[in-house]
Amino acid sequence: MAATATAARVEARGRRLAWVEPTLEMAVLGAFTIYATWVVVLNTTGRYGPYLSPFYSPPVEIRLAGFLVPPAIWVAWAPLVLRFTCYHYRKAYFRGMFGHPRACAVAEHERRPSRYRGETGLWAVNNLHRYAFYAIVVQMVFLWYDVAAQFVYQGAFHLGLGSLIMVVNVICLSAYTFGCHALRHLAGGGGDCFSCHRVRHALWRGVTVLNVRHGRWAWASLATVVATDLYIRLLIFGVIPPAWWV
Repeated sequence: MAATATAARVEARGRRLAWVEPTLEMAVLGAFTIYATWVVVLNTTGRYGPYLSPFYSPPVEIRLAGFLVPPAIWVAWAPLVLRFTCYHYRKAYFRGMFGHPRACAVAEHERRPSRYRGETGLWAVNNLHRYAFYAIVVQMVFLWYDVAAQFVYQGAFHLGLGSLIMVVNVICLSAYTFGCHALRHLAGGGGDCFSCHRVRHALWRGVTVLNVRHGRWAWASLATVVATDLYIRLLIFGVIPPAWWV
């Protein structure tokens, strides 16, 4: 009886606390969505001096009927699709928004029959994840180029606070991107004999090292993307004195 009562208390406590993590994750993801929408739709530049915002890399300028289309629209769709279809973020919004389930060890609420049908219907869009990954791999080449290029500005070597921020950002983005479940599947998901494919096995093991902490890299890279863009945008708006980046 005592063991049963203890188990019941543990389960009840689990029910009370199970909403905390997914709700916090949804709050952060929602804040990022608002910020990204503002940057992508309501701004037309992401460059200051040698620095280029990751939302604007590679830089694309297209005018329609004489008006400049916000350049980030042509770029930002790929990382946004990748993140919102990412396995880690799927867990966050399925639990945070719909409570299916709140946590692995917590059952669905008895008074609310489960309507979770997996990734069917509308949620079939999550299958775009692997295609967004292909686009992001291309974009990572441009992001690394941006980091390298900013070390030379106006014909001279340049190193500023923004340089360090951009380096940290591209490292976190690389760890998140190349720890992706889609890449792990491409590396070893279709093989039944690792000893027959030693190169694929080595690649799979390398991806797995990053994949084990995929969730942490996801949130770390989300923070560094915002920090990088925000730093550059504060320079653009004149909030940060130019002497800080020279």
